[in-house]
Amino acid sequence: MQTAWFSKPVMVSVGVTGSTHYLTNTQEAVELLTTHWRDAGSPKHQSALRACRRAASGDVPSDIAREAFVEAAREAHILVE
Repeated sequence: MQTAWFSKPVMVSVGVTGSTHYLTNTQEAVELLTTHWRDAGSPKHQSALRACRRAASGDVPSDIAREAFVEAAREAHILVE
């Protein structure tokens, strides 16, 4: 797997304290999606995880993965807009 970079970072607020994180690539997104996700298993979560893994494999552009991640983060109420 390779690191697929987002064209623009995604800012999310995670954890009990609401720590702000700037995610810049699919590797960081997959890490968050698999370890610290409050709505794990939702359709948008699964779509984002799949898209990020496919982008890391070079199958889809990184911005498609970024958009899927943004939608999942919005659904989980962690996206900072």
